[in-house]
Amino acid sequence: MVKLYENDIKTKQVKEWKGVHLFHFASSSCSQKTRIVLNLKGIDWVSHPINLLKAENYNKWYLGINPRGLVPTLVHDGDVHIESNDIVRYLDDCFETPKLIPSDQSAAVLEQLKAEDNLHMDLRTLTFGFSLPKFLAGKPPEALAALDANEGTVKGKKDSHKQVQLAFWQHLAKHGITQEQATQSAERFKSEFSKLETQLADQNFLIGDELSIVDIAWFIYAHRLKSTGYPFKRLHPNLDAWYHSLLSRPEIAKEVADPAPLKVIRFLTQKYQALTHTTLEKVTGI
Repeated sequence: MVKLYENDIKTKQVKEWKGVHLFHFASSSCSQKTRIVLNLKGIDWVSHPINLLKAENYNKWYLGINPRGLVPTLVHDGDVHIESNDIVRYLDDCFETPKLIPSDQSAAVLEQLKAEDNLHMDLRTLTFGFSLPKFLAGKPPEALAALDANEGTVKGKKDSHKQVQLAFWQHLAKHGITQEQATQSAERFKSEFSKLETQLADQNFLIGDELSIVDIAWFIYAHRLKSTGYPFKRLHPNLDAWYHSLLSRPEIAKEVADPAPLKVIRFLTQKYQALTHTTLEKVTGI
């Protein structure tokens, strides 16, 4: 799990904080996942919104607790945890009820979370290719320069993960989302979703008989893919039904509800794509 060492934490005041504090952004898929787990487990927490649209995640204060410039970040009694899948597993360990990782399924859970995490950059690719207009894509050069110049460490070492972030945003600024990128990402999702479709053929949840962290993690990806025009009903009807059953739960639905301006932007973006034959289905051929 990615817990920062004491010397990694440059924003020192958080080490004195008590209780559970979450730095997050409303529309961030990883933030949504974490907030849903907090809701389901009934954990009291302090909200610290980070506006990604204003690049607040790249200011010196925030990079002092998350050298990768990502959300969410969890501070619990002065300890700092980054990476959402590690955070939700940590929360399930610390706050035992209700249990979201079945004790007899821990290996299966880890395998599923790894498969989900491996698609994170693909999720970004399809989000910026089909869910948002170009003017909302990318990061300002000065923000990326701040990330590049930051010398923060993770577990006492220079963090190579930062270069992955920089490479994605730099490529996006120069080339946008190419057809080849979009097709590869869509096919990878189709392959993983097809596996989930099979799992859901004769059960209501992905791991065992109860809702688990695996369901929450894949639900968040399914929700984001819905906004790109991914054809769930045609390709994965079991997964589509499972998605809507989870969306009917208030503690889940409230964390993924788009604000009105974002709904309008996504609606207009997809209308434009339909008129110009540049929808996800048309471009990728899935």
